[in-house]
Amino acid sequence: MEIKTVNLEDKFNAFNDYWNPKIVAELNGQFVKVAKFKDEFIMHQHEHEDEMFLVIEGKLLMELDHKTLEINSGEFIVIPRKTNHRPKAIGEAKVLLFEPKTTLNTGNTENKFTIKKLDTI
Repeated sequence: MEIKTVNLEDKFNAFNDYWNPKIVAELNGQFVKVAKFKDEFIMHQHEHEDEMFLVIEGKLLMELDHKTLEINSGEFIVIPRKTNHRPKAIGEAKVLLFEPKTTLNTGNTENKFTIKKLDTI
C-alpha cells in the first residue's frame, strides 16, 4: 500500500452531492470518509458501531433523543452505538467521518438516503 498525504480540500472539491459519504482512507478496520451535509438527515442509530463526526467547515447540529448539540468547524462528536441521532447542517457542512467498515450511513433504517456501496475518491 502506498503511503501518501490526503488533501481534504481536494477531496471535498471532487464531488457536489450531499449525504453521500466518500471513502478517502482505511485504517484498522475503519473507513475515513468525507461528506457534504445540507439541511436535515434522518433519525437513526447504529446497533454495533460508534461514529465520529469531525466538522471541517460549517456548522452541524446533532439532534439526540433529549438534546441537540452544536458542532462547529474544528470540533468533533462521537456518537456511541445504539444512540438515536439526526445530523442537521446549517447551510452546507463539510464533515470527516471515522467509522467501522460495516457502518451503513442510515444505520437501522433504510430509505432514500441509504448508500450501500460507497465510492472511493
